[in-house]
Amino acid sequence: MISPETKLARGAAFTVAALVLLRLVAAAFTPLTFDEAYYWTWAKHLAGGYYDHPPMVAVVIRLGIMIAGDTEFGVRLVSILLALPMSWAIYRAARIFFDDARIAATATILLNATLMASVGTTIVTPDAPLMVAAAFVLYALAKVWQTGRGVWWIAVGAAVGAGLLSKYTALFFGAQILLWLLLVKDQRRWLASPWLYFGGIVAFAIFSPVILWNADNQWVSFIKQLGRARVEGMTLKYLGEMIPTQFIFATPSVFILGVFGLYALARARARHAAGAVLVNISVWMIFLYFVWHALHARVEANWLGPVYPAFAIAAAYAAWGTTWNPREQRTMDWSRRLALPIGVALFVVLIVQTNTGLFTGFRRDATVRSVGVGWPALAGEIEAIRKKQNANCVLAADYGTTSWLIFYLPKTTCVAQYQQRYRWTFVDEPDANLLKGKALLIGPPGASPPQRASYARIERLTELTRKRSGVAFETYAVDLLDGARGEVLDRGPAPELATP
Repeated sequence: MISPETKLARGAAFTVAALVLLRLVAAAFTPLTFDEAYYWTWAKHLAGGYYDHPPMVAVVIRLGIMIAGDTEFGVRLVSILLALPMSWAIYRAARIFFDDARIAATATILLNATLMASVGTTIVTPDAPLMVAAAFVLYALAKVWQTGRGVWWIAVGAAVGAGLLSKYTALFFGAQILLWLLLVKDQRRWLASPWLYFGGIVAFAIFSPVILWNADNQWVSFIKQLGRARVEGMTLKYLGEMIPTQFIFATPSVFILGVFGLYALARARARHAAGAVLVNISVWMIFLYFVWHALHARVEANWLGPVYPAFAIAAAYAAWGTTWNPREQRTMDWSRRLALPIGVALFVVLIVQTNTGLFTGFRRDATVRSVGVGWPALAGEIEAIRKKQNANCVLAADYGTTSWLIFYLPKTTCVAQYQQRYRWTFVDEPDANLLKGKALLIGPPGASPPQRASYARIERLTELTRKRSGVAFETYAVDLLDGARGEVLDRGPAPELATP
């Protein structure tokens, strides 16, 4: 006889597996975003850190392309599969803290129903492994609370260290843990235990390659990312973007459940206090920081990824962990029932729209700015021109276009971003002799890049269009450059290191 708890666990596992399969199918035919193509270049040249982020996203991609090759599917494979251990961790954390299999199973499904999890693991960014690390921090802390065994602080440290290898936002994990220990009375004893500090040493050791890389590179990555906290003016417009975006990324049903759940957990009974406090801290600390950030700069939707494991537990608690008045209960019931179908529908619509433009009448929309729809065909045209002109290299001004060119052109083609060379310290520069010969310059038709001054001859060859479903939506000028005058590449320092 199968127990009800086993049935719930199996149902959650089957649901997650089906959603992962759907994401794998989407990953196979959706072209890379420019950031994914850029991170793929990292994966081909692993390092302790990079100008933009720590190296975990590169490791994730490297593992995928070792299995499935330099394809869109290979780039995304491991990121999508990370949803499996993330789901296990969130199931176990919720089960331990709230002793309710329904809450655990529902939290697992609700997390995977969100666009943050579905899109956030299908489109590979540093936020995907960070979200997984956040789930394992919750699980390891749950084991600390459940068992009272100090050795679990080693697991906490490992999860925090993995988060720090993913993105610097994981620095908040330490503050969350400290606040949790201070607020939960029976956990304060760990402040005097060496196990807590052993866990900190483990986190530091795992993060140390990033520290060493930054020490060798003038601390540029730390300066760049931590410099985002600098305030140079206040505005409400970005806050007006942030909240609606999270409503969509959570999906409406999960957002409603999560907000109600956070409220319910704030007044939870004493036996749920440890989990209730941790869930609220894990959501509110990062959320409120980004609210403050939104008062002076844009907050990208995926930046709030690490709050979603805890937010999913809060949503599940709203569904099963407390009682509501009849009207509120109907809202909770409908939200719970609709969460998965709405999440799947939104994901499918987004993937179909991105690849075809169907839902906007095949007109341009926001997705085509960052997703490389049309780039495989465009790269084929560029390569044909390069061969015809006997050009040695293909140059571009921005890292996104450069990364798409590197990924979609034949892998032996010389491609370089002629400016912002500080972004490419992890890879050898193109051979100087290649740069002295003919080159193709790819860029916007109306631009007058300074690179043209580095060549004696400039000839506009043609203009090419990037198309989706046969409809052109972006134009690139193709110029032939010949007769290099001195240095072709601009090796100026990163703006964070430039002397005023």
